[in-house]
Amino acid sequence: MKAMILPRIFLHKENGQEIRLTDPNDRFTITEVQNFYAGTYPILTNAKITGPDIRDDEAQYRFESTMGTKG
Repeated sequence: MKAMILPRIFLHKENGQEIRLTDPNDRFTITEVQNFYAGTYPILTNAKITGPDIRDDEAQYRFESTMGTKG
């Protein structure tokens, strides 16, 4: 059995297109990564984080915007 650390990838959907964001620092928590990218993508300040989904030998986290929804 071989153990390996999967790279983290962060996905964000903007204007109908999915944007892949690389992990800025593997020591950051998921919330710290969200805050890091919020400077570039302000909508991430209110986004919900889901994941990880393991796909293509990556741990994929998704930033899902809660803007524009009620309830």
